[in-house]
Amino acid sequence: MDISVKVLQQAISIRRQIDTLEKRLSSMLRGSPASSPPRTGRRHMSAATRAKLAAAARARWAKLKAGTKTTPPKKGGITPAGRKRLSQLMKARWAARRKAAAKK
Repeated sequence: MDISVKVLQQAISIRRQIDTLEKRLSSMLRGSPASSPPRTGRRHMSAATRAKLAAAARARWAKLKAGTKTTPPKKGGITPAGRKRLSQLMKARWAARRKAAAKK
């Protein structure tokens, strides 16, 4: 009977030492407990929370788009009359080059 009591007292002593060492280690590691496993898996949110987030995102986008104009951009940027005038100028330039090349 005495042997089992001595063994039990030694076990309690060792367990106390282990506890104190674990506490010291966790304080050294800035309070992260050594026995807690890392968190795995995805976090789940309720449908109400998801709806609130979606509504907030829609409000942000609406506010962002409210400041911009919705007019379509111009295409081309030149009128038919201006295009005709440029065409005539280019034809005159090409004719002058042909005439200068024929003289040489």
